[in-house]
Amino acid sequence: MSLLSLWTMDFPPPVHGPSWMGAVLFLGGQLLALWPVAAVEVHTSREVEALNGTNVRLKCTFSSSSPVSQSVTVTWNFRPQRTNSPESVLYYYEEPYPPTSGRFKERVTWDGNIDRNDASIVVWNLNPTDNGTFTCQVKNPPDVDGVIGEIQLRVVQQVHFSEIHILALVIGSACALMIIVVIMVVVWRHYRNRRGQKKSTEMVETELTEKEKLKSTEEKVAVPLED
Repeated sequence: MSLLSLWTMDFPPPVHGPSWMGAVLFLGGQLLALWPVAAVEVHTSREVEALNGTNVRLKCTFSSSSPVSQSVTVTWNFRPQRTNSPESVLYYYEEPYPPTSGRFKERVTWDGNIDRNDASIVVWNLNPTDNGTFTCQVKNPPDVDGVIGEIQLRVVQQVHFSEIHILALVIGSACALMIIVVIMVVVWRHYRNRRGQKKSTEMVETELTEKEKLKSTEEKVAVPLED
């Protein structure tokens, strides 16, 4: 092929660098949007009511798409009412680290089991200043994202009966009433059977006595006739 032929040959248009990079970035963004995001799911009770001066177990469980490893971390914080300033409650990494200062010093103990996906704690000797929001955050690398569990704690002077408590009380009362009725029926039947047996025994004894008297009378009447 001559140099003239090469000079006159039609070559494809050159690919511009910025346009090519933009296409790659756009495609990568679309793939990331479709790729499932690994996150830890934390489960807690939304509201907990406890009596002043008692202890309360704040339950926190979690689930992860990755196997639970020794790298799991648990962070418990507390946010008092009418303030957004969090306070440390407990930190867990291979072992629990309770606070060394603050309102929860020597008042919080670890009550969870990482192998069972449990990150619960116990708060001791509650008082009204413990009213607020407790948060439970769990990270299980590579699952490090997820919604933080929240528990609204209310420390009261007297426990209020909820609908569940009232329902349990009604069911318990109904069961107790049924048991009392069954016992009364069994006792009444037993008493009736014993009374019937006693009456039958008395009738049999009366008949035997009457027969003996009649036989004795007949014998007395029959003796003179033989003479």
